[in-house]
Amino acid sequence: MTELIFRDDAYLRSATARVIAVDGRGIRLDRTVFYPLGGGQPGDKGALRLDTGETIAIADTLKGDLPDEVIHVPAPGMPLPEAGTAVLAEIDWERRHRLMRMHTCLHLLCSVVPGAVTGGQVEDGKGRLDFDVPGSSLDKEEIGRRLNALVAAAHPVRALSISDEELAEKPDLVRTMRVQPPLGTGRVRLIEILGVDLQPCGGTHVRTTAEIGPVLVAKIENKGRQNRRVNLAFAG
Repeated sequence: MTELIFRDDAYLRSATARVIAVDGRGIRLDRTVFYPLGGGQPGDKGALRLDTGETIAIADTLKGDLPDEVIHVPAPGMPLPEAGTAVLAEIDWERRHRLMRMHTCLHLLCSVVPGAVTGGQVEDGKGRLDFDVPGSSLDKEEIGRRLNALVAAAHPVRALSISDEELAEKPDLVRTMRVQPPLGTGRVRLIEILGVDLQPCGGTHVRTTAEIGPVLVAKIENKGRQNRRVNLAFAG
């Protein structure tokens, strides 16, 4: 198992670690700041820096087959370290921060658009959510105005958790129709935007909505009888 440092501090850009395993899929560390692909958020990119001065570029980060198993995927042609090697794991912070900003903004979008979420994706500089709502109920300009008002209001953002049993008693917390939060560990991680939104999420987020910056609704697409895709992008 890997200690998932990013869960406690999404702002930590690097951490010392030790290689515990290497195979054809990638490199496992005993602890990491790299977020693995999941929940609609891409895996981190970055580098592992060795004491020898060698640098291993990490092109992607994925979840393994075991709980809390994180696979750091080296870029093609990179040398592979041996188990036991000490490294400095360092993420591409600028990219991660953009992903954090957009992921938090998509939570704001959930509070603005009433309706269950049928899909979504966080990308570098943009993102989208699909909603089970009639098309006529969505106004592009109104959604953009409300989103930017929430951003400017600087609502604090925090992580907390509840038990599996508590979540079962509050099914309305789960906004996604097709993806359920992981259960079975006893606790479920929640992201709360104070006074605005509360829902299960394992991703990385900013500390306040003001950090998101201005956003715009790029377009609203019809993806089915009552499936509408709202596409967001940073305004600047």
